[in-house]
Amino acid sequence: MSDMSDLPVIKILWEEWADRSQPLPRYETPGAAGADLRANLAPEDRAAGLTLAPMQRMIVPTGIRVEIPEGYEMQIRPRSGLAVKFGISLPNTPGTIDSDYRGPLGVALINLGSEPFLIRHGDRIAQAVVAPVRQARFEVVDSLGETDRGSGGFGSTGRA
Repeated sequence: MSDMSDLPVIKILWEEWADRSQPLPRYETPGAAGADLRANLAPEDRAAGLTLAPMQRMIVPTGIRVEIPEGYEMQIRPRSGLAVKFGISLPNTPGTIDSDYRGPLGVALINLGSEPFLIRHGDRIAQAVVAPVRQARFEVVDSLGETDRGSGGFGSTGRA
């Protein structure tokens, strides 16, 4: 187990309208890679929730903004239980929150299921994975190095 002092710190700012009684992003088990994000709905939507129709996309608010340290990103990923049971996923998975973004943290959800899905205030809707980032240089060259795979594309390495 790592010393907590060597972990990157994600600073969180509540939106003015947010329900501060909702839990902040957190890891539900000691071995969890992703911290659960919860729907923190606008006051006028809290009682009824938000309904996501089949094939509909929607940005669901979390009620927070984040400051991610330089050299890291926050990847937003689907929750497997919602995906398998109801067809709820992210249309741009994984979504990336860059270290220089300071706007509201919303989660883009899509309903790939056949039934409408109700998003309730406080529901766990996605997970956030904090990961290191390295930027690269891009350079035009006259040729690329050879490999055994070569230019084989999608499915070229077989089925199994």
